Amino acid sequence: MNLVDREGNVLAEDNGQDKFLKLMYTTKIGRAVTSLLVHPALSKVGGKLLDTKKSTCVVPKFCEMNHIDLSLYEKQEFDSFNDFFTRKVRKELRPIDTEPTHLISPCDSRLSMYEIHSDATFEIKNTHYTVASLLRDEKLAKEYEGGYIGIFRLCVDDYHRYHYIDNGVQSKERRINGVLHTVNPIANDVYPIYKENSREYCIHRTENFGDVIMMEVGALFVGKIVNPKNKKKTVRGAEKGYFEYGGSTVILMFKKDTIIPDEDILLHTKEHCETRVHVGEKIGLKK
Repeated sequence: MNLVDREGNVLAEDNGQDKFLKLMYTTKIGRAVTSLLVHPALSKVGGKLLDTKKSTCVVPKFCEMNHIDLSLYEKQEFDSFNDFFTRKVRKELRPIDTEPTHLISPCDSRLSMYEIHSDATFEIKNTHYTVASLLRDEKLAKEYEGGYIGIFRLCVDDYHRYHYIDNGVQSKERRINGVLHTVNPIANDVYPIYKENSREYCIHRTENFGDVIMMEVGALFVGKIVNPKNKKKTVRGAEKGYFEYGGSTVILMFKKDTIIPDEDILLHTKEHCETRVHVGEKIGLKK
């Protein structure tokens, strides 16, 4: 799947991550290693290691391999690898569109936007899913038929914090435990990705876009999701939470007749391309 900018220009990407994942998911040895790495106990051990000061030794090479410019972030010295991975981008580089009727992106990511059809099925990265299987709640899924689902896929070089799209109130988080597998499209040939990933979601009762489901999906190795657990008032553009190490995905679901996605994003999705977006950037309108 190609990555394009808002004008439709194809963006060049380092495909090292894709080659690595193809090896891990399409060979016998790779699948055997993967089955061990995604085990919850090993995932916890990995998480603890990434919280140590010694883990910062890999940061320079990681930045080099993934073309990460640390000057774009609030700090350049870190206490651990996870401290580096959850680094905050400089605020002036991510201005928040403050027009209330503008739908904004919750994160830096590669975006695909799909209509939720009446039969409640949709396609993500060449694999078909249902809203009900994501939510594990058929009644709630029914409420979003005819609306839109936005898939915001983060890669390792992205800013890994996500933000509220509007003022409002969020419900308590619902957590769905699962085996952590990568959200990268290559893995779809072997595993039904989102059915096996740990995920959390809340209902965000927004001022301008109705009741929006906001879901975070963990991924390979650690993929830890850090969210507020209780109900809270929200402010447009304010941080909601973050992912620790592991490729990750944010999902937004909108009810029928609440939003109009930007035409370029819908066109790119139909052409099987992801659109590069940044937190706070306009991606649609209130209907």
